[in-house]
Amino acid sequence: MVDSENEREEEELDLSNSDVVTKYKAAADITNSVLAELLRKCTAGAKIVDVCSAGDEAIEQATLKVFKGKKIEKGVAFPTCVSVNSVVGNFSPMADDGTELKDGDMVKIDLGCHIDGFIATAAHTVLVQADAVAPVEGRPAEILAAAHTALEAALRLVRPGKSIAEVAPVLQRVVEAHGCSLVEGVLSHQLKQFVIDGNKCILSKVTPEMRVDDQEFEENEVYAVNIVVSGGEGKTRVLDEKATTLYKRALDVSYHLKIKASRTVFNEITQRFPTMPFTLRALPGRETRLGLHECLNHSLLHPYPVLHEKAGEQVAQFKATVLLMPNGSDRITAAPLQELRNTKAVEDPELRKLLVASLKSKKKSKPRKGKDKKKAEDGDGPVDMEIGGSTVADVAASGGAGDHSVVRP
Repeated sequence: MVDSENEREEEELDLSNSDVVTKYKAAADITNSVLAELLRKCTAGAKIVDVCSAGDEAIEQATLKVFKGKKIEKGVAFPTCVSVNSVVGNFSPMADDGTELKDGDMVKIDLGCHIDGFIATAAHTVLVQADAVAPVEGRPAEILAAAHTALEAALRLVRPGKSIAEVAPVLQRVVEAHGCSLVEGVLSHQLKQFVIDGNKCILSKVTPEMRVDDQEFEENEVYAVNIVVSGGEGKTRVLDEKATTLYKRALDVSYHLKIKASRTVFNEITQRFPTMPFTLRALPGRETRLGLHECLNHSLLHPYPVLHEKAGEQVAQFKATVLLMPNGSDRITAAPLQELRNTKAVEDPELRKLLVASLKSKKKSKPRKGKDKKKAEDGDGPVDMEIGGSTVADVAASGGAGDHSVVRP
């Protein structure tokens, strides 16, 4: 009896359960709405911390309005990060940080929402310009096109029947066609209930030092497909460990803390952020840093350090959550891409064919009576086809920059 109950509980976490899909899509709706609003806030003079705080607050407020009356956890799944130019990711500063955006900045916004532990994350990049509707030109356009096109390619490779090992070589070819580099160490993780960094993951750029196990993608899995591209070499480093403000509980580690401030901070984290990453801005009290020190010394928390490329370079990031449904991949997070006036595009016929492939499976309509039934039987019936949010003309003309617009250590 216990075994059957456990099996039934396990089945409830699968995309074959409509309630699970509904929660993923509810989280995605909030993620998309908040991301679109934050992109509009990315103007010259805007303070980065204000954009980050606005994102987290908007997610918290929006989740209060859904699934009312149900005793489920919901809220921020990944705190809003706003990383500019050569800052690769994980920048979510404290309240007293005065850093402002300026014209010409390449701004990466990375965030996530969850409903009952079912997570939808997204990242998008925008170039700050005095004329917000003007096309992006020159090197910034090439970097944005490279990253966005690589995401479109990845979404067509992360599907049942294909393997993790097939992804990285294609991404490399796409990005090189734009004269850019994939950033090293970037992972795309499988998402599960209350798990934002599942063990099944994709490494965008395989190197002798960095590899992951090859596995096949399976139906009913969920992935946060994460692409980060640099105009430089794509190598990252941590410049200042004190700049780290994002952490997550290490659930497999336990230790009896000796310092009172440490116990206070850790109890707060355990109660409010038991499984999801959090930002230090969300923790009250002046003793937060002091309390964190002992927690980190004993590996109770997993840090997300702020990563940097070489100074002067620009980095773009695009991330989408995709559900591997029986009828094909369902991308549930996206944002509008700026118009790009890009001088480079993917010319490789094999890659171009991949980029115009549908994310959904071709599906014939049900046969009708009379002539309509005969047409369906003859194979002439209508076909439902989607190109993953980008039209064939968009993808072919710009090398993948269609209508749609963590870095993990």
